[in-house]
Order: sequence, then C-alpha cells, then structure tokens
Amino acid sequence: MPFIETGIQGLAVFEPKVFEDSRGYFYEAYSERVFKQEGIAISFIQDNQSSSSYGVIRGLHYQLPPHAQTKLVRAVSGIILDVAVDLRKSSPTFGKAFTIELSAENKKQLFIPKGFAHGFSVLSEKAELLYKCDTFYNKESEAGIMFNDSFLNIDWKVPADKAIISEKDANLPSFENCTNTFTF
Repeated sequence: MPFIETGIQGLAVFEPKVFEDSRGYFYEAYSERVFKQEGIAISFIQDNQSSSSYGVIRGLHYQLPPHAQTKLVRAVSGIILDVAVDLRKSSPTFGKAFTIELSAENKKQLFIPKGFAHGFSVLSEKAELLYKCDTFYNKESEAGIMFNDSFLNIDWKVPADKAIISEKDANLPSFENCTNTFTF
C-alpha cells in the first residue's frame, strides 16, 4: 500500500513505488488511479515550486474556506522537515503537529487535506519543493500561525541563530489567536 497512516485522520504519507537500476530510477510521482484506489478522489489544478536555502522556515500557512487547499508536497532536491498542523475543531487531533523529513532521496510525499496549516524548514544546503493544490491561490483567504508558537512546540531542526524567517511569517498570530473556521 503506497499510503502510510500518520495517526491524524486524512493526513497521509505517500510512498510511490520506485524502479531503480544502473541507469537511475523512475517513479510515478502522482497517479490519479492510485489515489482513487485508496479512496482519495481529488483533482489537483495548480503546481507550486519553491527553492530555499538552509535554515529557511516557511509557514505555517493555510487558506480559509471556501478557498482551503489540499496539498501533495515533495522535495525534488535537498531535504526538508515538512510540518502539518490539524486545525479542524472537534478533531481528536486538533492542534497536533505532524512532522516528516521529505527528501529527493527518500521520495516520500505528504498528503495534506483541507483543514491543516502547512510549513517546512530546509535542512540541507538548498532544497526545492514541489506541491500540488486542488484549489487556486487566493490572497484574501490567506491565514497562518507563527512558526514558533509555544502551544504547538514544533522542533524545526534548525538552530534559532540559523533560522531565516520572512517578516510576514514572523508576524503571524499564535495558534490560540489564529483565524480558524475549519471543523472536523
């Protein structure tokens, strides 16, 4: 089975089947058929790619309904610590953060449904991320939570003196004060 449960309903790690030989490797990074066989009927409509250097922390970001996004995230180069936080009120895992290292080498991907905040830190010299979204970006629906929120207590695996945070991300509200209309 290509999906591994995370302990948070709806959030899953996707491990595609990789075919390797002396020439290199091949794998299907996304197959609608495979996702449907696992009960995930989704139509991705936008691909985003970002490049960041060591110590960059981006997030925690999300879009509010009706523009909330489901994402499928992977590292195409380097290593990142990918983070998803359950924002769905009444969820048994509300406020719980899940972290996983995604890398070009391990080829793992994180499937993040609507109702989660997302962020990542770069653990290698440089990393490139590619992620699919099922809804277009909508600036008016942007929301977020400060990366170093004490309630979430996320270890980004980057020393504080090496962390690179945008001014926008540094000024996001706490988990307790964030705008959140998601329900379980």
